Amino acid sequence: MSPFPGEFIGTALLMVLGDGVVANVVLNRTKGQNSGLIVIAIGWAMAVFVGVYASAASSGAHLNPAVTIAFASLGKISWGLVPAYLAGQLLGAMAGAFLVWVAYRQHFAHTVDKDAKLAVFCTAPAIRSPLNNLLTEAIATFVLIMGVLYISKPANSLGALDALPVGLLVLGVGLCLGGPTGYAINPARDLGPRIMHFLLPIPQKRDSDWGYAWIPIAGPIIGALLAALVYDLTPAFTRLF
Repeated sequence: MSPFPGEFIGTALLMVLGDGVVANVVLNRTKGQNSGLIVIAIGWAMAVFVGVYASAASSGAHLNPAVTIAFASLGKISWGLVPAYLAGQLLGAMAGAFLVWVAYRQHFAHTVDKDAKLAVFCTAPAIRSPLNNLLTEAIATFVLIMGVLYISKPANSLGALDALPVGLLVLGVGLCLGGPTGYAINPARDLGPRIMHFLLPIPQKRDSDWGYAWIPIAGPIIGALLAALVYDLTPAFTRLF
């Protein structure tokens, strides 16, 4: 069975709630305006919980190219399935971002800050420094993937509740490592909505910051591959002690 439908639905749900909480916090005249990073981190954690829960049975709930690449590099899935995973994730992210725009259209119109409008869709660094931003995204994704790999081990399975520890893991990553770059930790989560920001008729929007867009793609992939390598080498390392 193709993983595409599950990845599309799960990633769309992830983005409706994830981009939705950002919109609620940063756009003008919402009920949650200026409620801060902690609200955003909790909202994203709940978004991951719902997305994983909805798609776990049908696709394994990767919802993130970094997870897919890590799993493929470890032989947990076939490389032949990777394109279907990535397509579902990217298109699902675009669909979810579109629904957020529909839900918050009036608030986009009442928001003057062009950077805030962009922030609903994609990440940007607090201090722009390509090397440091890349390292931050790689480190945050390394932590995410290591956690996901151990959570997904059969010995650690909680059945349907496996979505809960993944959500808590994302909450921890956001609260602890989200300050420098906004913790994309997911190329589809950043690229799909960034494309929608470019395409949608958002009033008085800025450019989509394509000069930065490679960092939340490359950083998570680097972090994912490093996590897969460390995870694969851990049994041999532990046998030395």
